[in-house]
Amino acid sequence: MTAFPAASTAAGEMTGVAGWAVGLMESLGGPGAALVVGLDNLFPPLPSELVLPLAGFAAGRGTFTLGSALFWTTLGSVAGAVIVYLLGRQLGHDRTRRLVGRIPLVKTADFDKTAAWFARHGGKAVFFGRMIPVFRSLVSLPAGVERMPFGRFLLYTAAGSLLWNTGFVVAGYLLGEHWPVVERYASIFQYVVFAAIAVAVGLFVVRRVRGRKPV
Repeated sequence: MTAFPAASTAAGEMTGVAGWAVGLMESLGGPGAALVVGLDNLFPPLPSELVLPLAGFAAGRGTFTLGSALFWTTLGSVAGAVIVYLLGRQLGHDRTRRLVGRIPLVKTADFDKTAAWFARHGGKAVFFGRMIPVFRSLVSLPAGVERMPFGRFLLYTAAGSLLWNTGFVVAGYLLGEHWPVVERYASIFQYVVFAAIAVAVGLFVVRRVRGRKPV
């Protein structure tokens, strides 16, 4: 006898994104987990901090093995990142520079500085960016725009994704029915990142507006 009935019962008690994600994993197995996690790269409001513990929870219920959960979630992360990378590569450096120059308060010099920084630290940015909310979904774009070698991009993306996914999937696996504890504490980190971004953007706008005032 398999553990699928228990998993189905648990999924049936869930609502919203959690119920949808677990239901998809139970229906499609590992590929379902890959699909849900891959969407995190294309649709940031679907956070991996929620989905990954659910994958561990589903593994604990027998939907698939823990090893399969890690494999498929990491494959999903990489696949989603590759799509964004290819979009950035298609957009290209020159076209992106022109588009950035049209954004209010932003100068092409800002883009040039960012591009130069990415040329020096692109590998670290991709690796650690896989573990930071928001940046996880966005960091693949400049990697494509600046045409980071595809093999190098895959290596850093896979390594960072595997490390990040392992922590959340294993936590969900071990906690079982109490998997929401993982998401709750991860949300705190997410809010800290959002706050830091808001402060940085605010300071940028204030400085840029002040710099435009006549002396």
